[in-house]
Amino acid sequence: MKKTIITMLIALVAMTISAETYSYLKFTKIDNSTVTYSVEGIKLTYDNTNVTITNAEGTATLPLAQVKDMEFTNDPGSTPSILIGDVNNDGEVSIGDVTALIDYLLGGTANNINLAAADVNSDSEVTIADVTALIDKLLSGN
Repeated sequence: MKKTIITMLIALVAMTISAETYSYLKFTKIDNSTVTYSVEGIKLTYDNTNVTITNAEGTATLPLAQVKDMEFTNDPGSTPSILIGDVNNDGEVSIGDVTALIDYLLGGTANNINLAAADVNSDSEVTIADVTALIDKLLSGN
């Protein structure tokens, strides 16, 4: 039920964003951390699992299961820094991230991974090509 309400709310936000004058869209996660995105050129897309935020700065994906609340604001708050390849959010890029990404692609859930960090090749999709790019990144030491 909560996921449906959040999905409907995101759709409503996408339709009404131009009606108000706000500079940022802030999501509060269930762990009470916040993620703030500029509304400049913003586009929200969603399915039953994730909300994808595309704006002038790039694209990020949040699992709906991690979203507690969202609001428009003029306070930029803190913008998340993403360590590309740190799929399991442990602060480093390692073989554990490859395992987490493969598990996700084989039908796991996105609850314990960072989909924005999982898009290693920056094509706005998380696919097997990102596994290859992540392995290349590990082998090259970058």
